[in-house]
Amino acid sequence: MAKDEITSLEKGLERLDGTVEHIVYYNEENGYTICDLATSDDEMITVVGLMPMTGEGDRLSVYGKWIHNPKYGRQFSVSQYERVMPADVESIYRYLASRVIKGIGPKTAQRIVEEFGEDTFNVIENHPEWIVSIKGISSKLAISISESFREQAGVRSAMMFFGEYFGVATTLKIYKRWGSRSIDIARQNPYRLCNEIDGIGFEKADGMAERLGFTNNNFDRVMSGIIYILVRNDTLNGHVCLPKEKLSEGAAYLLEVDEEITLAAISELLREGKLISYEIDGKEMIYRAGVFASERYIAQKLLQLDKLCASVDVIDIGRFIENEETRSNISYAYLQKKAIEDALRYGVTVLTGGPGTGKTTVVRALIRIFDSMGFDIALAAPTGRAAKRLSEATGMEAKTIHRLLEMTYDASGSFTFCRKENCLLDEQIIIVDEASMIDTALMCALLGAIKPGARLIIIGDSDQLPSVGSGNVLRDIIDSECFSTVRLTEIFRQAQESLIITNAHKINAGVLPELSVKNNDFFFLPRSTDKEIAYTVAELCHVRLPRTYGDIGRYGTQVITPTRKGEVGTESLNILLQSRLNPSSDDKKEYKFRDKVFREGDKVMQVRNNYDIIWTSIYSEKTGNGIFNGDIGTIEEINSSESFMSIVFDDRQVRYDLSLLEDLEHAYAITVHKSQGSEYPIVVIPVYSAAQMLLSRNLLYTAVTRAQSMVILVGREDIVWEMVENDRQSMRYTGLKQLICEICTK
Repeated sequence: MAKDEITSLEKGLERLDGTVEHIVYYNEENGYTICDLATSDDEMITVVGLMPMTGEGDRLSVYGKWIHNPKYGRQFSVSQYERVMPADVESIYRYLASRVIKGIGPKTAQRIVEEFGEDTFNVIENHPEWIVSIKGISSKLAISISESFREQAGVRSAMMFFGEYFGVATTLKIYKRWGSRSIDIARQNPYRLCNEIDGIGFEKADGMAERLGFTNNNFDRVMSGIIYILVRNDTLNGHVCLPKEKLSEGAAYLLEVDEEITLAAISELLREGKLISYEIDGKEMIYRAGVFASERYIAQKLLQLDKLCASVDVIDIGRFIENEETRSNISYAYLQKKAIEDALRYGVTVLTGGPGTGKTTVVRALIRIFDSMGFDIALAAPTGRAAKRLSEATGMEAKTIHRLLEMTYDASGSFTFCRKENCLLDEQIIIVDEASMIDTALMCALLGAIKPGARLIIIGDSDQLPSVGSGNVLRDIIDSECFSTVRLTEIFRQAQESLIITNAHKINAGVLPELSVKNNDFFFLPRSTDKEIAYTVAELCHVRLPRTYGDIGRYGTQVITPTRKGEVGTESLNILLQSRLNPSSDDKKEYKFRDKVFREGDKVMQVRNNYDIIWTSIYSEKTGNGIFNGDIGTIEEINSSESFMSIVFDDRQVRYDLSLLEDLEHAYAITVHKSQGSEYPIVVIPVYSAAQMLLSRNLLYTAVTRAQSMVILVGREDIVWEMVENDRQSMRYTGLKQLICEICTK
């Protein structure tokens, strides 16, 4: 038995051997294939999975598991596969006639096979000039056919070599990056895989290197391990840099090498310019070079915008505010007036404050004033839902920052922005909401697209959770004290009637919220154990809220929980809530993807921005592009035979390819981080024992402020107390505040 075959069988995968009779569906982008496979027992089996460049006539060995498709019955889901090139004339003809080789169709295939017989593949690969004698094949086409064939041969070799370590999709990424050199590069330095290929972590590359005979002390390994630690702390902990001693000690422990080697590797990476050393508060910090450049650019561009923007005359400012008060019949509070005044005076202004303090009122006023001055205005927010809320609040179109910057994909599949320093935004006024969610990379991209002389107005609640991505941009900008910052503190009379708002401010002030009131919009249901909490949450969503509030209770309730794991984490709650709110039935189609079962009627969330998906309005014939991180929708139809789902996101209907399901999660329950930037009519929040870093004041505050009409806490009062008292925000290593201050004082 071959080594990869043994590995596959050890994973519990079954094996089938057969010939591809018919390609039912093929996705050019990722190689997702549905085909009919004829086995040696003359059985015809439908096989589905990632099998790039598969054609009719191919001999395949496929490894996977049997699944049941509600509409099409028993199918074989492929995890790995091997291709055996056809050897007899008939199989060679069928392979070429399937158009798997660019430039060859059935007629041309017939002529080539008639001429060269069983030697056809050798001729195409090594003597393309010989097939010029075939009618319809020019010298240029012969070369193209040979290149296409060799590419497939290279992909086949890559699949066999990398299949032991990675899946098909990852192997395709490797081959697209390095082509025929892929295997040689990986053998020479497998750590280039984690440094240069998206989706391959250090552990995977390290496991491959170990099998190839690399030792722990290999210098390429140590340098890659150091980069890995920086990336991991960026991704998981939000740090843009690390103290040198922590980095060297951590690398020595992780890689099981002496610290002298890790220090030498850091020095080499510094010499090569891949790392940057920068002193913050007397401590040497180590950055990845690109991340340091991003923080420095943010500091420079913010100060440039603030310096170059022309100030409006004080007399004119007073007149604008008076006119706006008269027009809107509003008397602005002192701090609201100051916020409007500063936005007219300075190039960069920060407006922060909790719920009910009038931030939206200020934004509406600024929009009307700037519009009356003839300025073009752009409204933006980090997520689709936050942008939609901003649009609804202002009556003006707001875009995600990614859409504002016209995000697209380059040839390698990585995203890029069309709007940048060589193609600046046209607008003179840029207003960005929910700025606490903006990480270092996104702020850098946004600032790069704003033209000098334009105004930037940054709005956000600095007491909410920081961005999921790295950095602490909003707080660093505020703490630098180099830009106008107005913190709204007055809770207006109408807002004071809401216990959601008054309790949110109590939580933020470190005071226990009012939990005993039974006739307002904030309720507490005491429960002792995680099992009781989960059961009560399910009962609320399934019975009590729909019975009392009808469709608002049925469709407007969102469960928001601190964690993914555990009995009251999103993973368990989503299974429980799916079983209650959308149980399996004969009239609902299902599709299993990894460990999840997606079912017609399921509530789902998009967890990554996808700007290529085409949507159609359910109210008109309008179409557009883009489904965004945080968008929540409902699965209307599952069509396994054509490999798509139909999902409705608010007012947009999307045909969603099944190959994209890694970007989709159930959304009956979501984490607090995923809820940022969104609001829901009713929010149910389980409160239970979890890791201390998740039982924090700003996490509870963020969850509570997601509710529009009602909050229900379910769980333990002592945990509510613990969260309110825990004001220790997650410390993040960043240098933005110091960089701003250094440049500001020059």
